[in-house]
Amino acid sequence: MTHRNHTTHRLRKLLQPHPPQPPRTPTWHRLITAARGRLGPEWWCLAAGLTVALLGASVVPLAVGAAGVPLAARARRARTARRDRERRGDAVIALCGELAGEVRAGRQPGEALQLTLRDPAETDIGPGTARSAVLAAARFGGDVPGALRTAAQEPGAEGLLGLAACWRVAVDRGAGLAAGLERLEDALRSERDQRADLRAQLAGARSTAVMLAALPLLGLLMGAALGADPLRVLLHTAPGLACLAAGGVLEGVGAWWALRIVRGAEER
Repeated sequence: MTHRNHTTHRLRKLLQPHPPQPPRTPTWHRLITAARGRLGPEWWCLAAGLTVALLGASVVPLAVGAAGVPLAARARRARTARRDRERRGDAVIALCGELAGEVRAGRQPGEALQLTLRDPAETDIGPGTARSAVLAAARFGGDVPGALRTAAQEPGAEGLLGLAACWRVAVDRGAGLAAGLERLEDALRSERDQRADLRAQLAGARSTAVMLAALPLLGLLMGAALGADPLRVLLHTAPGLACLAAGGVLEGVGAWWALRIVRGAEER
């Protein structure tokens, strides 16, 4: 009887429909995903250079693409640093507003600062060590203005210098901390809005510079469409190589100069 039950159970398992298996990801897709996670977008310069090198049967585009990788990586790091600086500035503005609200609610300054800095994701005013130093000073009665000045050395956190000054005045002279924090928040917010407006006004100039820098590529595409074979002329003849070198230098200097003008206007 036991053997019959065992046989029946095996037959039911065999006849039971199996759940559909998820489709297997192709190997090339897994390799591309892994490379994308490990390599930065600047490596597309090398890929573009390799493509043009294969089309033009020359190693010159490959060398140019390889040389463009560190430049693109530097630009990416600068863009990341600018975003971190802006995010840190927004965190300082939010910190001033929340701290003023806690003080208005009747909390002591040290307790209010501890409550405001309790969430590191919402108050990213700098590295964890700087934030911990400010928290420790507020919790144990240490030099809070000194800790704030140390944290203000991070790019984007310069508004903490104003917070340190407000804290020092409130402690030494008994002045209203909340009123000073609210004025500081308004000043920092106004400065941030002015920078955003200026960046929006300069967006057109930056787009024009990028468009002008891309015009030589458009000329190459038009020449190829007309059957002129510009890659052969540029990569396999002495005049073409000379024109390519001179044009590349002038293109790089022009793009650098235009972006320098825009960046200088943003920093004023």
